[in-house]
Amino acid sequence: MSTVEITSFGYLHAEPPAAHLTIDLRHHFRDPHVRPELRYMTAEDEPVRTAVLNTPGITELVASTAAAVDAFASGPSTGVVTVADGCAGGRHRAPTFARALADQLLQAGHTVVLTHRDLDKPVVQR
Repeated sequence: MSTVEITSFGYLHAEPPAAHLTIDLRHHFRDPHVRPELRYMTAEDEPVRTAVLNTPGITELVASTAAAVDAFASGPSTGVVTVADGCAGGRHRAPTFARALADQLLQAGHTVVLTHRDLDKPVVQR
């Protein structure tokens, strides 16, 4: 197995980090930010993780991304596989997705380095 570096981020804070795979969660998955009771929480809070992981399609996307990582890792070149996943502010969808992906990859035997670039930044008012 290989080493996988996963970075969650918010598109509203800065450009996406360079990666082999970049997953954009902004347009196809519910944003907990729109729910006032979740807006100031982060992926560190269970209600946010539950809301994101119960969104139709998320678990399938995690599994598909893990399969893509496996494909990169099985190629003839060795080295770190990088994944970046982003949402609008980087506090809800992206870090929850990143954590779920990391868990799946760890179970498959990969070494995972997980970074949440924008998790602790202030809520973006939009």
